[in-house]
Amino acid sequence: MGQLNLPLSKRNPRQWRLLDLITAALFAIVFIFFVLVFTPLGDSLAASGRQTLVLSSSSDPRQRQKLLALVESGHSSIEACPAEAVDHMPCEDPRRNSQLSRDMNFYRERHCPLPEDSPLCLIPPPNGYKIPVHWPDSLQKIWHNNVPYNKIADRKGHQGWMKEDGPYFIFPGGGTMFPDGAISYIERLGQYIPISGGVLRTALDMGCGVASFGAYLLKEDILTLSFAPRDSHKAQIQFALERGIPAFVAMLGTRRLPLPAYSLDLVHCSRCLIPFTAYNATYFLEVDRLLRPGGYFVVSGPPVQWPKQDKEWADLQAVARALCYELIVVDGNTVIWKKPSADSCLPNQNEFGLELCSESDDPSYAWYFKLKNCISKIPSSNGEYSVGTIPNWPERLTKPPSRAALLKNGMNVFEADTRRWQRRVAYYKSLNLKLGTPAVRNVMDMNAFFGGFAAALSSDPVWVMNVVPSRKPPTLGVVYDRGLIGVYHDWCEPFSTYPRTYDFIHVTGIDSLLQYHGSGKSRCNLVDLMVEMDRMLRPEGTVVVRDSPEVIERVGRIAGAIRWTSMVHETEPDSKSREKILVATKKFWSLPSSVSH
Repeated sequence: MGQLNLPLSKRNPRQWRLLDLITAALFAIVFIFFVLVFTPLGDSLAASGRQTLVLSSSSDPRQRQKLLALVESGHSSIEACPAEAVDHMPCEDPRRNSQLSRDMNFYRERHCPLPEDSPLCLIPPPNGYKIPVHWPDSLQKIWHNNVPYNKIADRKGHQGWMKEDGPYFIFPGGGTMFPDGAISYIERLGQYIPISGGVLRTALDMGCGVASFGAYLLKEDILTLSFAPRDSHKAQIQFALERGIPAFVAMLGTRRLPLPAYSLDLVHCSRCLIPFTAYNATYFLEVDRLLRPGGYFVVSGPPVQWPKQDKEWADLQAVARALCYELIVVDGNTVIWKKPSADSCLPNQNEFGLELCSESDDPSYAWYFKLKNCISKIPSSNGEYSVGTIPNWPERLTKPPSRAALLKNGMNVFEADTRRWQRRVAYYKSLNLKLGTPAVRNVMDMNAFFGGFAAALSSDPVWVMNVVPSRKPPTLGVVYDRGLIGVYHDWCEPFSTYPRTYDFIHVTGIDSLLQYHGSGKSRCNLVDLMVEMDRMLRPEGTVVVRDSPEVIERVGRIAGAIRWTSMVHETEPDSKSREKILVATKKFWSLPSSVSH
């Protein structure tokens, strides 16, 4: 039977509808493909979709996990945060912390959000941001637009803290208790304590203002770590770091500062307004924990011979006597005490009921550790921790300190680690990593161990924040014994600093920072950690990561997702490890002007 050919008009209407739909769909797919690939609208839509995923990730853990997986696999990038996030500090967010208890300033301490409550985005720079003024010029001036907050200049300009001068903030070197300048103030202190000569090396400046005290001690080779709480109006620590002065954000409230015991040669408070005798002298006892035997405690300002604060001044002197501190001098509104070199007069009868801490107390345990109302017992009668006995600077940098022996074969490990980092840093410099150039001033070592990396940079015009992870061996005391500075920290949480505060970040064994001890399982995500590193890093800053080839491959994929350019290098020629070295540079990008205004 022959085929029956019907005219077009006689075909099945359903067949027509199906053909029309298929044809229309094909044309639509082709059209959408061209729009997405070849037009700005496609870029906009793609960015919008990713941004929707970023913003929704903070409220939907499943979306967040989806984005983390896409970034780790190299299939997605991380978008910019909104313009109002330019100074975001996740663990010192005044909007969240203001809801917490005021007791002992608990609300001003670190309070970190859970990772699933943190949006995954990159902190943008403020409008008009410029590459920071290089050291040492930054000591005297910084770009106004980099830290565009005038409150200190307006309120303290007559005291010489800082002033606005055209496109700059300038820093004459003054302070509330030293309006004639930090230099003359330090010279006055030098009449009573050994400022020069290398006897004093590590210092702590409490409630530091813009850190001019620490800045001008640098010429005496005294390395001062300054701290103050987050202040959204004054941004004291942000100014200090922009100037190239060692500083971090902290509050002396309910917990120990994240520093080891017997680590500081000098503790200084210039109108820091810390009530040292409150809560049964708890805050004075924290100073005592941190000071080396024979170390100096300087208080300038209230309540020292201050009008209407006679009782507070009497109480402060009474606590010092109870702790057997030697009164060196009361000079106007400044008092200087010296901590005893032994426990000879403790415990003694005192109105504060102070007693020695128990034998089980580890005075160097200081990560989220509640302040104790007891006196930390000096650990050795040999005096090796004491100011005047510990080697002077710079000899102490390379001499193995007694605390290194707390680790198995610690003395040998210390010497081997020192030699290893001298070789490694020499190799780093051969890779043109900007080390030793004016572009690098603020440096962080995220996994410092004995501080060997920082020690190898001691002749460079840099300072290094040596971070000892809180879950690793507590070697931070060794770091301080060799005349360096640093803090304890857990890298599953953000660090207590403002955005854009480090020029160079170094980390060995980045994957180990995230793992449960001995299990190999991760406690947190590498993407979150690298986003935090990006927050801390200045535009055009450098990151160096040493790890296994497998980890370096993961780091490289994430680096692309957060706008870093990176290159992988072999290790130094004499290295026997299978490590690789990833060197990355943070791109200098900014929000579109229509978004940032």
